[in-house]
Amino acid sequence: MALSFLIVDTYYPAFLETFHQTHPELGGANYDETLGALMATCFGTSDFYSKNLQLLGHDAADIVANDRMLQAKWAAAHGLSLTPPMAPLSRAVAGVPYLRRFARRPDWLLPLLAKQVEATRPDVLYLQDIGLCESRFVRAIRPFVKLIVGQIACPPLPVRYLRGCDLILTSFPHYVERFRALGIDSEYLEIGFETTLLERLAISQTTYDTVFVGGIADVHVEATEALEQAARTIGLDFWGYGAEKLAEDSPLRRKFHGQAWGLEMYNLFFNARIVVNRHSSASEQFANNMRLYEATGAGAMLITDEKDNLGELFEVGTEVVAYRGANDLVEKIQHYLSHEDDRAAIARAGQERTLRDHSYLERMKKLEQIIESRL
Repeated sequence: MALSFLIVDTYYPAFLETFHQTHPELGGANYDETLGALMATCFGTSDFYSKNLQLLGHDAADIVANDRMLQAKWAAAHGLSLTPPMAPLSRAVAGVPYLRRFARRPDWLLPLLAKQVEATRPDVLYLQDIGLCESRFVRAIRPFVKLIVGQIACPPLPVRYLRGCDLILTSFPHYVERFRALGIDSEYLEIGFETTLLERLAISQTTYDTVFVGGIADVHVEATEALEQAARTIGLDFWGYGAEKLAEDSPLRRKFHGQAWGLEMYNLFFNARIVVNRHSSASEQFANNMRLYEATGAGAMLITDEKDNLGELFEVGTEVVAYRGANDLVEKIQHYLSHEDDRAAIARAGQERTLRDHSYLERMKKLEQIIESRL
């Protein structure tokens, strides 16, 4: 059956600031034009869900809820402003480390999002940021939506956020039973790769042997030490955020190139021989993150931290390479940089596996089945 989806996400504020600074021509653009330009950057999951749901015959639209400039255009087009049209929502989250960013959420965000849901009245509201699932927001939108779905691939949020959803989808296999034990409906849905990105990638004059794109945070302490050893030994090139948290003499600082978002990141992978991946502590013993599919999909050889379920996603040693600890990481990078035929064969096999089994079209087919079983 054909369904209507409203896909809601929030983007990193640093990315949104950079995007609008580098696109002053959008100042006079309308909401649809600005949203289209934002989606064209391919940040995060971009419009990968919506356009593949559309291919399957569904109606699907995207909202970036925390983009003030974009949301102000929607509000103006509908005779509204960013002044909250209902009482401010609860922001009593500052005591929870992972939720401190929600305490800085502007008062207009959730009230305006509620108006957008009311105007759209989707069958399925899909929240890529489950932290949006405030209880008062849920009460405001409940009459206008059939199913509220939350997606989570981060440290668990307080139960009050989880219970606001009718269904929680997660790329963490270990979360599913934990949520179900709380009486919350949950299913496993992996992240994927958007195959049409390959049409937009180009060979660069600058290529890299080994790259890492990601953040430096407290949840990555052990992994950061491994990356530093790789940077010290083989000259790992690093893009991302959190470099200021590194020690002054960290070898990663010397190979830091700034931030790389969306299409720029995919082009880096397209022009790299090896991409290094690591998971946060929240993943525990399971592989789940976006880099698994972004790097392999773009055609680089992926070397990722060893996880119990990695073999369910890729054939280890043939389609991707797994490492255990800093020394193993360095040794395997050195081996594959000096054995180009082996490296290239793994990169090709990894890409073929991702394009066949891990595309967003395949993921949306699975999502379609999950949603239809609930409706």
